[in-house]
Amino acid sequence: MTTPEAEQGGVAGADRATSEAAAARPEERLERAVRAAEQALIEYEIAVETFRVEVENFSRLHEQRLGPLYARLEELDVRIAEARAARTGDPEDLRRAREARASLQPIPGVEELLHGWMDGEGLFPEAGAMLTDQPVRPPQRVRPSEEARRLYRELARKAHPDLAQEADERERREEFITRVNGAYARGDEDELRELAEEWAAGPKPPEQRPSAAEELYARLEWLAARKELLTHVAKQLEDSAIAAMLRLAPDDPDRLLEEIAEQLRGDLAGREAELASLLTEE
Repeated sequence: MTTPEAEQGGVAGADRATSEAAAARPEERLERAVRAAEQALIEYEIAVETFRVEVENFSRLHEQRLGPLYARLEELDVRIAEARAARTGDPEDLRRAREARASLQPIPGVEELLHGWMDGEGLFPEAGAMLTDQPVRPPQRVRPSEEARRLYRELARKAHPDLAQEADERERREEFITRVNGAYARGDEDELRELAEEWAAGPKPPEQRPSAAEELYARLEWLAARKELLTHVAKQLEDSAIAAMLRLAPDDPDRLLEEIAEQLRGDLAGREAELASLLTEE
């Protein structure tokens, strides 16, 4: 027969066991929070990406189907302005016609601006360095100086990857020798000296690994930052002109494109009639 005291003792023992189990896993609640945040972020990212694809597809189809119609409207507006100016001879009409025609002309000098920046293979190294805020340092001479050659030989003898016994050390040496080779190719004595000092100082001590709780907190911070970035992307998409058009027909955006095209074709007919009338009056 079990006494109340024994039952209370059993309950207390169970409570202690539960407390000890919880104490043994203090980061368990963090793990649950991370898993929940990960799932929420996945769903949010799916929603943002779905919306982004719709906006991008609508934008492309808008340009493909309606772009030629808009271009034709712009050309007709210019021709109407020119025809009106030719008929009236009014200085203000002539000015408007010139400005309208100039708005359709390509910007002069664009190819000249790109000259020296890229070719069929892409950006030149100097241009890429400038765009990425890297120093543009072409080699100063074919053969580096004697001092550069001396520094290079010393570093190559000390840091050659073949001297490594372990894979990690070999990888470290290969990365270092790549930098040495680059400095030598540029004939950069100062950089070679800096590399010599770096090698003499030895490898950096391994960083202390964070605790499980610290890693979980870091993961939560990353998830929060990622959510904030996605929120910014979604806001930009929602504020775009294309998204505003999509909101006019959320259920059938393709039909909306057809309706806009019909309206533009009507505008084109009106402009063509107006131009024909002006030309006839001449």
